[in-house]
Amino acid sequence: MLPSRNRLTDGADFRLVVRRGRRSGGSLMVVHLLVPNVDKATESPPQVGFVVAKAVGPAVTRNRVKRRLRHLMRERVTSLPSGSMLVVRALPAAAGATFGDLAAELDRCLQREAARVTSR
Repeated sequence: MLPSRNRLTDGADFRLVVRRGRRSGGSLMVVHLLVPNVDKATESPPQVGFVVAKAVGPAVTRNRVKRRLRHLMRERVTSLPSGSMLVVRALPAAAGATFGDLAAELDRCLQREAARVTSR
């Protein structure tokens, strides 16, 4: 489980990240990352939120996908820049994906975004 300080819970923050953040995606998920400006960077911890729509499947399936993504992000949240906000949106194909497939896709998306952040 993600620590409460790393959870993104406010709906306005979700909208902000999805609308203004950098997007990277694959067949299983789309990742939106919003990194604060360097001069406005704070020492606040990175925050992560998840969006798993009904298109993914029934409640049992959606909750399983969300639990897997939460577990994967718990191990990766320290690699995010300080003060950043991340939204992971699961696509319908995530319902049938294995844990390893989700991990590989998440790593691929996060590496793409990390490369974009460092190239700024």
